Amino acid sequence: MKPTFLGEFGTVRRLFRKTFLGPQALAFLPAMALAAFWLGGEPMLIAVALGLPLLYLFAGGGPTDRSSISTRLPQPDVVNKKTACDMAQSVLDDARDSNLSAGCILIEVQGLDDVSQRGGETAAETMRDLTLTRLRNMLRRDDRAMRIGENRFLVLLGSSLRLDLEAMLQMCARLQSGIEEPASVENTMQYVSACIGFCSSTRLPSNATGQDIYEAAAVALTEAAANGPSALRAWSDKMNAAHKAQKSLLGEVEKALMNGQIQPWFQPQLCTSTGAISGAEALARWIHPERGIVAPAQFLRCLEQSGQMNRLSEVILQHSLTALRSWDKAGIDVPRISVNFSDVELRDPNLVERIKWELDRFGLTPQRLVIEVLETVIASSPDGIVARNITALSKLGCQIDLDDFGTGHASINALRRFQVHRLKIDRSFVTRIDRDEDQRRMLAAVLGLADRLGLQTLAEGVESVGEHALLSQLGCDHVQGYGIARPMPSDNVIDWASAHEDKIKQARKLGRDAS
Repeated sequence: MKPTFLGEFGTVRRLFRKTFLGPQALAFLPAMALAAFWLGGEPMLIAVALGLPLLYLFAGGGPTDRSSISTRLPQPDVVNKKTACDMAQSVLDDARDSNLSAGCILIEVQGLDDVSQRGGETAAETMRDLTLTRLRNMLRRDDRAMRIGENRFLVLLGSSLRLDLEAMLQMCARLQSGIEEPASVENTMQYVSACIGFCSSTRLPSNATGQDIYEAAAVALTEAAANGPSALRAWSDKMNAAHKAQKSLLGEVEKALMNGQIQPWFQPQLCTSTGAISGAEALARWIHPERGIVAPAQFLRCLEQSGQMNRLSEVILQHSLTALRSWDKAGIDVPRISVNFSDVELRDPNLVERIKWELDRFGLTPQRLVIEVLETVIASSPDGIVARNITALSKLGCQIDLDDFGTGHASINALRRFQVHRLKIDRSFVTRIDRDEDQRRMLAAVLGLADRLGLQTLAEGVESVGEHALLSQLGCDHVQGYGIARPMPSDNVIDWASAHEDKIKQARKLGRDAS
């Protein structure tokens, strides 16, 4: 199909504008004015002054410019992905015509579900409208903001001279601060947080489309959301490769779970008073036939996305009880085994009956099973099925460990209500306690609180002899970490436990000889 005259004219206008009227042309304006004055005096200077606006109009500038028209059009409040990509394409085209940059920012607002629970859906919708208004008030005239779905917002940054990483980070931090400002909705103060992923056109190939920049920002947002509340992430080639690998794992993880590639490895726990093995924690490991050991953070996220966390719980529990039975037959004394249960698993209404049935099938008492629950789960689930399941498991005889203690917001009343038996102190409290006085005082305060509440303590992440010794002196009951033993397959536990028992016997013998 032959190009029309108007199409050719539009192409010439864009080329002329990009070449002669882009930001680089500003440097030549003084020289042009001076040359006109020297060559023709005031008449020539006036002619140049009147001619430049005409040239600008010819190139598509002024009030008839496409970008100016688009910014005056009303912005939709809510769009779908296709419309968002089309709008991103328009913004990219405008920026390229002017030899400038554009940007795409995706924002996930967290906490709107809590707003809905406290104040109803009307309050949540009011908060969404307020968030959109706040975004638009913080943007320039050529920028756009709109909603995509319930909790996600899109910001398109129009033509800009400088949109490098530093500028984008500053912009995103300002938007995040504005969104997270507390707001009074229906006489109640509401608090939300915002994860942000972003991408500038400067980070993409010159032929990138609106869909490309949108999906790049979406990849960055996924990475931000995986790193906790209020995280900011910029898209990069490395991140894109990791995202593709994650999608590949997502397609394999369900089959790996069925084929037995995902199994628990076990990390021993020691009693600080006797040095004897006091338990072992089951930690999920994926031994991939080609990739080797896949990091838990990668495949656990895939299992959560594919809705396979309950199936993972069943697999880990069965293998853990099998391992406990095999250690008993080998004469290895491992009093109990700890299994982690996520929020999703603890919402299973059949959880207690399933655990009871598995214990009966293996001929094990409930006292030998430790249920590890994250502190954040207890803090966010004061009532409901999660609370009922934890309480029922405690009454059954299972020990309840509060994992990552000190990183959440569980109250003392919650510790009592959920009948927690032991606090598992997060490694952030343990690291460097043998070298950092402030760290040592903080840990001592946590241990003192546990002692007054009548709770046992287990410190995780012990990596040095100095940390182990100091924890014993401070009164921590149990320890685990790489400084004691790394996670290992169940068969290796037998060899490790035998060697550890020999060390204890040798130490006792040396003690008697010294006396």
